[in-house]
Amino acid sequence: MKIIIIGTGYVGLVHAAVCSEYGHEVNAYDIDREKIEAFSSGQTELIEKYVNEPGLVNILRETMGKSLFFSNDLGAIVEGTDAIFMCLPTPSNADGSTNLTFYDAAAEQIAECLAKRKDSRRVVLVDKSTVPIGTARHLQGIMAAHGVNNFGVASNPEFLAEGTAVVDARRPDRVVVGCDVEEDFRILRRVYSQFVNHVRIKYIETTPETAEAIKYLANTMLLTYISFWNGVGAKIGEKMPNVKIDDLRKGVTADDRISTWGSFVSNGAGGSCFGKDIASLIYQLRQVNVSTKMLEASFEVNEYQKVYLIDRAITEAGFKFNNKTVAVLGLAFKKHTNDMRDASSIKVIESLLGKGVAAIHAYDPLANDTAREVFDPSKNILFEKIRYFDSARKAVTDTQALFISSDCEEFRGFSRTIEDSVKPPYLVMDGRRMIPDYDELVAKKFSYLAVGAMAIMPE
Repeated sequence: MKIIIIGTGYVGLVHAAVCSEYGHEVNAYDIDREKIEAFSSGQTELIEKYVNEPGLVNILRETMGKSLFFSNDLGAIVEGTDAIFMCLPTPSNADGSTNLTFYDAAAEQIAECLAKRKDSRRVVLVDKSTVPIGTARHLQGIMAAHGVNNFGVASNPEFLAEGTAVVDARRPDRVVVGCDVEEDFRILRRVYSQFVNHVRIKYIETTPETAEAIKYLANTMLLTYISFWNGVGAKIGEKMPNVKIDDLRKGVTADDRISTWGSFVSNGAGGSCFGKDIASLIYQLRQVNVSTKMLEASFEVNEYQKVYLIDRAITEAGFKFNNKTVAVLGLAFKKHTNDMRDASSIKVIESLLGKGVAAIHAYDPLANDTAREVFDPSKNILFEKIRYFDSARKAVTDTQALFISSDCEEFRGFSRTIEDSVKPPYLVMDGRRMIPDYDELVAKKFSYLAVGAMAIMPE
């Protein structure tokens, strides 16, 4: 099959790479010339500046120039195409609705190119990005308005988790395809031929609207489960004496009906999907007069969870942040990525700056450069207080408090580094419960505050 991928972000680049592995001719298109040049270079540093996913660079190098090609000239690659996948950013508007500016601009450009093509074969336009329910119909209208002939529209949502996106794309738990007619289903069955009759992978065919809804419900259910554990389970451990959150989690999830995923309490979930998707679904449901109280509560719990350890530090540990230097370890929204979209660290740092800290020592194994762009001093002079370090040890040195905001492996069991780098009085705020031997720190006069447990102060 000949496939075009529109947009080379996390979703588009991974989808292009894995489809090229399976023998399709894949043309990855983006309007950003610098990105296309970076990906075409095959150089790890240039590629990972934009998309940092384990295993991705290896695929690009193996398939580039054979079955994978990059272009910023859509008109030159559109002839003979069987499927065009829309992998575009769909950010939130202020009211929670989905901003389709990038999507619509791309759709208009595709329509213009398809209307001029000489090849009359059937082409399916596929929404891979998360888009509001009914967007396939919207896309259909754009194509028809430009006089495009012999086309179909489909929804094929992605279910990739950053950090494991390549593995997820190669071995998905499900492939959901929503089409209107059998001819379009047949085209996408050929695209996904390795998955159609797989013994483990669920290949689901349905309507475009149902496929769009599946993605929204999946993501909002996952965030709701995370919020349940953070908003209920963690609070039991924090407020009720002698409750051990780890034992609570093990006992509850021993039931096969209850997932262990999402039960590890934390300082909130981030990333490009959860917050944006639940806000969009709330907006969509309100438009059809459906109560959204449950979803609103899940969203609010998750947002508050990102900064509430700072509030607890003040009320429970009596810590005064004014003029203190605080280390923040973990800037990306999770380990194994440099993506900071909706990362908990953003709210942590903004909250600390609002509390009047003297300086913030920041470190992440992958996301320091991304953070420099997020916290641009030209946009906010307070960001000049942030200093970046090339190791966790250096970041902690000469600070009076530490906030662990992501689950990077190097932060686990970090107590020895803390002991060697700083002296008490010192406050550790553990947003990911990365220090199991915290009792040793407390015995040496350090204060420890973690999600799911009461504040532990030295005697």
